[in-house]
Amino acid sequence: MHPAGREGLGEDRILFKLEWFSPTGSFKDRGTSVMISLLAQRGVPEVIEDSSGNGGASVSAYCAAAGIRARILAPATTSPAKILQSRAYGAEVELVPGDRDATAAEALRQSAHTYYASHNWHPFFLQGTKTLAYELWEDLGFTAPDAVVTVAGAGSTVLGCDLGFSELLAAGQIARRPRLLVAQPAHCAPFHAAFRAGTETPVPFDHAPTIAEGTAIREPVRFPEVLRAIRRSDGDMAAIPEDAIAAAVRRLAAMGLYAEPTSATAAAAIEVFRARGAIRPGETTVVLLTGSGLKAAPTMTELFG
Repeated sequence: MHPAGREGLGEDRILFKLEWFSPTGSFKDRGTSVMISLLAQRGVPEVIEDSSGNGGASVSAYCAAAGIRARILAPATTSPAKILQSRAYGAEVELVPGDRDATAAEALRQSAHTYYASHNWHPFFLQGTKTLAYELWEDLGFTAPDAVVTVAGAGSTVLGCDLGFSELLAAGQIARRPRLLVAQPAHCAPFHAAFRAGTETPVPFDHAPTIAEGTAIREPVRFPEVLRAIRRSDGDMAAIPEDAIAAAVRRLAAMGLYAEPTSATAAAAIEVFRARGAIRPGETTVVLLTGSGLKAAPTMTELFG
């Protein structure tokens, strides 16, 4: 893990977990490797997947390794770098007009004829994602961090951490779950709206386009489970404005960390959670950086050009 530069000079200890060292450059490889291995074992010849980029690239890569045909549906506004990556692995890519939810609806329609390997629905994707909790435990000398800061679109990282740390707790390897501190862009924050309302079901919220394209999911499919996981950990949520996300991208780059805006949303939430006391003096907090800035070349060009 990477120490958080100037952020780490205070009384709290903040570390960055760099998930872009996975083979396709994002945390999605944890879940995809397990999910596609299972499907290959069961002889599935072809899959369909809907994604805003990283998930599709990851499914495409592991399908190529397994000899499975992949068809990736993505919003027409998806970063060209992510689309190129899926096509480079040999996947067929279909760009769908509309937002991320329109892409998911189209994938469901087409799944009547092809196996739907959705990283948001498939339970074995979470079985892979939970390895993040085990790896953090190992990285920190077989102890759990006090808090984990992450970003949520569909919430698979939240659910994976909840699953992994719950297993470690049940096995007596840790004394308690880390607090899950979850950020969403203010332009698309359905979990945050429901969390603040004290419900487990969606509530009305305002939405607009966001540079954190990987989190632009207005109707996450595991809505109650994600909220229960955050509350079970005594966690918290924050909605981050666009200018704060852009500032976090620049701040991370100045530290040598080239994170895409979706990923940098978690870093942008550090000061919010610190001010609320969710990040506390004398404790260890891990901030998950889920994907490389190489994934979002046009947006990064706008921010730095």
